[in-house]
Amino acid sequence: MVTSSQTPPVTELFDEPNLPSAPPVQTGVGKRLFHIVVALGLITGVVALGAYGSTRWIGGASREQGPVVLTHPVARGELVVTVIEDGNVESASNIDIKCEVAGGSSILWIVDDGSLVKKGEKLVELDQSVIEDQINQQKITFEKARSSMIQAEKDYEVAQITVKEFLEGTFKQQQQDQQAQITIAEENLRTAQNSLQHTQRMFRKGYVSQLELEGQQFSVQRAQLELDSARTAKNVLEQFTKVKTMEDLQSKVETAQAKMESEKAALALEEARLKKLQAQMDSCVIVAPQDGMVVYANEQSMGRFGSQQGVQIEEGATVRERQTILRLPDLSQMQVKVNVHETKVEKLARDMRARIVIQGKDFQGSVASIANQPEPTSFFSATVKEYATIVRIDGEAQGLRPGMTAEVEILVAHLKDVLTLPVAAIVEQRGAFFCWVKKGAGREVERRPLVLGMSNDQFVEIQDGVGEGDQVLLNPRASVREARTDNGKGPETDVQKKFGEQSNAAPAADGGPKGGPPGTGNGPPGRAGMGSPAPTGGEPRQPGQGPPAGPGGRSGRGPGGGMGDLMAADKDGDGKVSKDEAPEFLQNFFDRVDTNTDGFLDKAEIEAMRNRRGPGGSGGGPRDLMQYDANGDGKVTKEEAPEQMRGFFDRMDPNGDGAIDREEIESMRARFGGGGPGGPGGGGGFGRPPE
Repeated sequence: MVTSSQTPPVTELFDEPNLPSAPPVQTGVGKRLFHIVVALGLITGVVALGAYGSTRWIGGASREQGPVVLTHPVARGELVVTVIEDGNVESASNIDIKCEVAGGSSILWIVDDGSLVKKGEKLVELDQSVIEDQINQQKITFEKARSSMIQAEKDYEVAQITVKEFLEGTFKQQQQDQQAQITIAEENLRTAQNSLQHTQRMFRKGYVSQLELEGQQFSVQRAQLELDSARTAKNVLEQFTKVKTMEDLQSKVETAQAKMESEKAALALEEARLKKLQAQMDSCVIVAPQDGMVVYANEQSMGRFGSQQGVQIEEGATVRERQTILRLPDLSQMQVKVNVHETKVEKLARDMRARIVIQGKDFQGSVASIANQPEPTSFFSATVKEYATIVRIDGEAQGLRPGMTAEVEILVAHLKDVLTLPVAAIVEQRGAFFCWVKKGAGREVERRPLVLGMSNDQFVEIQDGVGEGDQVLLNPRASVREARTDNGKGPETDVQKKFGEQSNAAPAADGGPKGGPPGTGNGPPGRAGMGSPAPTGGEPRQPGQGPPAGPGGRSGRGPGGGMGDLMAADKDGDGKVSKDEAPEFLQNFFDRVDTNTDGFLDKAEIEAMRNRRGPGGSGGGPRDLMQYDANGDGKVTKEEAPEQMRGFFDRMDPNGDGAIDREEIESMRARFGGGGPGGPGGGGGFGRPPE
């Protein structure tokens, strides 16, 4: 135990042999550098402390004074309304190089895509082995047809000669023979008659007997019969045999002629086939019809599951007949094809001027055509309808090639000296549009209905409602409660005018099933159950307005409404809410709610989620979060918060102090709107998310 009042030096208490001595303090430049570093460190610390203190002071002041109010003066100016879309550059005039081979062929060789070629230069070489076999077979068929045609020609000539032979030879000979028979018969008759006369004289004198006289009379009769027969034979020859033989011979002539014509046609057909095959043989080697740049015709078609690549143009690929293989675009006439969404296409018209930006270069053009039918869609974008619009580039654009990406801005309207307001300053409620005008130097504002005109992405034309010089709030939803909730103001919905007159067979509007127990929130009359129309006095939800929470209504946390209002987030109208469409708070536990894991929330899943949360939200409003304040300090830390809420805890803590106090809870409740704080039908729903 040390009793001395003085403590010995450290070197005396501990033995430290061979310890290195401290380096001597540098002087001169080193000393000045040391001082500069120390001074910079002090200045940095002071600035950091000042910034932190200012941030805390400004944050506290803003919480005490409410949200910052931003205004914008109403002024006259010009408003340029445009439609901006991306597209691809293509040629307005293309020469298509197609496969002319019947039945198609395969590519043996092809020029490189994008090559610059001259007129007459070889582009494609197709397989011609099959055509060579067809040509050899066709030559045999052609020679057979030619042989048949020659034989038919000779038969026709023989038939013609036969007719001439009969008329000028055979018939005349037969006619002369018949005439000779007649002459002989006439001479025999005359001789028999003279003999009969002599016999009759001799009979009267008694020199001949009766029998000799009768024999001579019979000779005369026989000679007469022979003469009549010869004359009849001549008449038959001239009137019947000649006509019959001529008809027979003429039919043979006509038959031979028809066969000859048929063989000629067959020969012509086979010759045409042979020439076609020979032409196809020539078509197997395709040359450039003009100078240009080669572009492969690789087309993409829209299938069920997106764009699908067709036949790939390359060496070895099989191409069908009349299929386009290459294109030679005219680079002096270029255009851009853009797909315009159906919500914008109605604004467009032909000859509208356009500005085209391609790889940093500006061009000018005009709308050449707008498609009447939308482009084919895929399975993943079946609800997206886009219309192909062609924008022609003025003049001869240098340095452009097909396939380049272009940004097209089409001028729809150019309004001058009109009143305009920023889009953020306008709120839509119940189908009408409003803004809030600041009155005087205080914080008092006035709600003004607006009549809107045309608009672009930033400003809207104001036709009536405000005057030049009025100070309009830029952030009305953040600073004016009236902008977040409708408070029942606005025109009433004429249901009969909107939906038509109700027939006698239709059920009464208030005769359907009711929703849950009546709500006790402060919101307007809400929906009957999940997604059903309000049984009495229901009105549609407006942008920025809290969810309906009247009789039978259920409200929770949603995009301006409760879980029953989640279907309002269905932007594409397919009856489902995707993760991208879902509110930000729901995206943190979207997969747990999507029980069938199809990437969408349908009405059944939303109803099941709402039933799990219990009537009126999730068991309390934002104020009920204070039940998790375990240490009673008036704040809920991330550790005290329920596990389901920790995923989005930081977004509920705007000042970043690691805890949520009552003021932040009230601010959160004001941002999300809704009915009363908690209870059935209230604007609660900030408790634990669905499990």
